Amino acid sequence: MHSDRHNPALGISYALATSLVASTAAASAKYLSGHLSPWFIVWCQYGLCTLLTLPWALRQGVSGLRSQRPKLLLVRSLGGWLGFTGYYLALPFIALADASVLRSAAPLWVPLIVFIWLRERIPAVRWFALLSGFAGVLLILRPDSGNINPGHLLAMLAGIGLAISMATTRALSTSEPAARVLFYYFLISFIVATPMGVLHIGALPAVLWPALVYIGLSTFLTMVLYNRAYTHAPTSLVAPLGYVAVPAAALIDWLVWDHLPNVWMLVGCTLIILSGIFAVTLRAQSQGDH
Repeated sequence: MHSDRHNPALGISYALATSLVASTAAASAKYLSGHLSPWFIVWCQYGLCTLLTLPWALRQGVSGLRSQRPKLLLVRSLGGWLGFTGYYLALPFIALADASVLRSAAPLWVPLIVFIWLRERIPAVRWFALLSGFAGVLLILRPDSGNINPGHLLAMLAGIGLAISMATTRALSTSEPAARVLFYYFLISFIVATPMGVLHIGALPAVLWPALVYIGLSTFLTMVLYNRAYTHAPTSLVAPLGYVAVPAAALIDWLVWDHLPNVWMLVGCTLIILSGIFAVTLRAQSQGDH
């Protein structure tokens, strides 16, 4: 049993599966965004995820659901909701690969959020990684070109939301079981998404149901795979594999929508990925690589 909890090969497998499943879910969301409102997609996603966690919640009872850190659970849930909502709202406006790489810049935002929130000092070497990564973001956005559209800004906002989720999940892990964090994340996100989701209810052709259900199921599955990956392997191995979602999204973009990234996108993407891996590795080493 001990070896099962420290199995890097198994952890890497879970991490790769997380990225690949997440990429196909994002592609499904982009496809659906041509027929349904992203607000409605997000609402259905969290509704299904909440239903899937209800059996666990009922087994736990009131005592098992009680938390001593409700405010932090709320912040973590709102960050995760923002990460998905901004991402889905961006997809109708920009290519899947563009949205994915801007959202994947989340690890670059985490040190800044922790610095503002906990006043945790950022070492000089990590500043180099962060500035290089943000230079990659600017290369993708290219504000001097006048080509920035709301999709780019929404995808960047999604990355900030995901970073808030990552930072608060790390803080919650010291006192809250993963299943409880996920339950409140899905429930709170569903509640927050409900007003806009209900407002955008419309005709739902039967042909769209499979993709909509798949998004909800895959979101739940990625959360389970993500948690298991970190159970079996250290952060320095698992976290960089999240960037596999970027080339996977680019491949789907090319095969389905015949979109190829330009040179600015490729250079910016490379900077973000290398800087993100560097920043994650530095943090993992400073914390003992747990």
